[in-house]
Amino acid sequence: MTNIWYIVGFLIAGISFVFLTIGASWLITHRNRGDVHKGLPYESGIDTYGDTHGRFGLSFYIYALLFVAFDIEVIFIYLWAIIFRADGVDIGALFLAMFAFVGVLLLGLAYAWRKGVLAWR
Repeated sequence: MTNIWYIVGFLIAGISFVFLTIGASWLITHRNRGDVHKGLPYESGIDTYGDTHGRFGLSFYIYALLFVAFDIEVIFIYLWAIIFRADGVDIGALFLAMFAFVGVLLLGLAYAWRKGVLAWR
């Protein structure tokens, strides 16, 4: 019966944290906003010229997604190496699983390369 009070306490703490954070954010942002020029975009103190909402090419986002995919791969390989050093682990199955994982990622890389995603324009 005591464990239920821990759950209720954490539930109350979590809900109150959410509402207190939203309330504090509202209080901070609803102050005097200054004059008209305060919200204008600028770069290094110089007023901008042209369209300030220019679009980035799709290749930037694809590069970012590929970076994230291979960055996560490095984390998985590191964790695999930690498990590999542990005693009582089936090394053959562990190698097979890692080669399958790296193989799927290499197939994705080959597909991206073949489609010309990696060619910087």
